[in-house]
Amino acid sequence: MNFSSDNIELFLAVLDRGSFSAAARALRRVPSAVSMGIANMEAELGFQLFDRSHREPVPTALALALALAPHARLIAEQLKQLQNHAIELSQGLESRLSIGVASDINSSGLLAAVKALAERYPLLDIEVLTAPQDDVLHMLHQQRVSLCLAFGGLDVNSQEHFHYVGSESLVATIAAQHSALSAGGAVLFLEELVNVRQIMVASRDLPMADKRPQVAESFWRTDSLPMALSMVEAGLGWGNFPLSLTAPLLEQGRLIRLKFKNTKNELRLPVHLIWLKHQPQQKAARELVALMTGPSP
Repeated sequence: MNFSSDNIELFLAVLDRGSFSAAARALRRVPSAVSMGIANMEAELGFQLFDRSHREPVPTALALALALAPHARLIAEQLKQLQNHAIELSQGLESRLSIGVASDINSSGLLAAVKALAERYPLLDIEVLTAPQDDVLHMLHQQRVSLCLAFGGLDVNSQEHFHYVGSESLVATIAAQHSALSAGGAVLFLEELVNVRQIMVASRDLPMADKRPQVAESFWRTDSLPMALSMVEAGLGWGNFPLSLTAPLLEQGRLIRLKFKNTKNELRLPVHLIWLKHQPQQKAARELVALMTGPSP
């Protein structure tokens, strides 16, 4: 038989309420229509769904053995979600929300907000793209993503709206066996790093708009933070990376946090949620901003 939403609703109503009369009241039908509907389903299926020899109908072992009830509940829930999603789309919810995240940023706060949004809109298609900072901002201005999570720069772009959502400490880290440590251990003058190769997370094609994390005159780049950390751990250079993401490697002794004789080893950068002024935010994007910042500006 071809199950319909009406058949599933009818079956679950009788199953959950324990009688044809109670199901009829819930469905706003007469008991005879409910009884007839179940009988028609049974005729098409070729077996009984309910044993009518008792005072109230009892689900048959065959119906339960074939797991019709849990499958019916799953389908009913999916239909409900589909109906709600159709209403939400008609009220301005976008079909897809694309979010850009700078590769070397801690995204735990964003993912918590995304989880809450997904629970609110289970059928919303959410896409999270990671790339180096300049590439993420480029994707935003190309409207490839609706908003992005990135480090705040020194300059304010008049085309962008931004909201501060936290800060991140970048710390200079190096492998214990690196030759730069051979003389003074892990205590150096900051300027001594100018001539030591730096490993950076950066775009392959775009120039670095914010050079605050760059100290060395010579650097190698990668578009992946895990790869950058692996390169530093392999002794290929030193790096300025988020403390929240390098902490496990520091605790394990796989990397060393440098100490400087003339300054503190910490570059604190703001983390911003950014979107374009001329690109009106749709419902999910607005709610994501609210989840991360409070009421949307």
